[in-house]
Amino acid sequence: MTTKVEHAIEVEHLTKRYGNLVAVSDISFNVMQGEVFAFLGPNGAGKTTTVEIADTISKPTSGKVRILGMDVTKGKRDIVPRIGVLPQGFSSFDRITVRETMQYYSRLFRRRNADIDGLLDLVNLNDKAKEQYMKLSGGLKQRLGIAIALVNDPEIVFLDEPTTGLDPRARREVWEVLLGLKKKGTTVFLTTHYIEEAELLADTVAIISKGKIIAMDSPVQLIERNADYLVLTMQSVDERAFEVLVKMGFDLDRNNRKNINVRVERAEDIRKILNSMKDAGASLPGIDVRRPSLEQVFLKLTGEALEDTYEGKGAE
Repeated sequence: MTTKVEHAIEVEHLTKRYGNLVAVSDISFNVMQGEVFAFLGPNGAGKTTTVEIADTISKPTSGKVRILGMDVTKGKRDIVPRIGVLPQGFSSFDRITVRETMQYYSRLFRRRNADIDGLLDLVNLNDKAKEQYMKLSGGLKQRLGIAIALVNDPEIVFLDEPTTGLDPRARREVWEVLLGLKKKGTTVFLTTHYIEEAELLADTVAIISKGKIIAMDSPVQLIERNADYLVLTMQSVDERAFEVLVKMGFDLDRNNRKNINVRVERAEDIRKILNSMKDAGASLPGIDVRRPSLEQVFLKLTGEALEDTYEGKGAE
């Protein structure tokens, strides 16, 4: 009989060192049952190190990690059957089919009665059941990896950079699968360096940089708390509009589509800008006003930008 706990994951003052390198430095956080928790940060920030400790692969240098109430350094035998893991850079056997792959892993995890059809349906792979692994696109391989991580009906799923290396279309296909897990109430620990991914999927986002958690909250609260200003975007502006804004003393961000983003501290400044544009006879085809994105919050808190790059591996 298993005990129901409020926190699926509890981390207290976790530190991990490799010689003189401090990969994770005194971090603490909790993951609630049924939530999607995202670690957001660049490569080398300490995300994978934390996951490897939480899923019992690695041991902490100091601090405590409990999974479903059990200490990861003492309860590995009881923890492993109750978690699922999609490691970074997941791969499988080239020449066996999707269904055979699922059958293999179900036997490996001693789940001979696993609902393979149900899992393939969850990740939208039933029509690829007879396809060899080697013939799948990058996105389909990742979706199969998620199905494998779920084959033992885990209470917690660890997904380490599940969409790295995928093109935008394949990435979004994987997001649909993860949104399905969220709807089911599965506890998901997600690591990512894609801001849009964290903002779309996560109930809680922890921003991690250089082994330390810089901020943690819901995406909405992170933005509300750390970005007390508005961004005015003016589309397809002419040089006269640009000159007006410079004279008014605003900080400008101009992109190659002739759009200008203006940081506005007060809503009344927007009216002043528009009136000045009108008085100067500047061309202003379109405007948009919104709060800053999580990307701007990340940049403010860490002083570094996240590269949203991918290796084009082809979509389905």
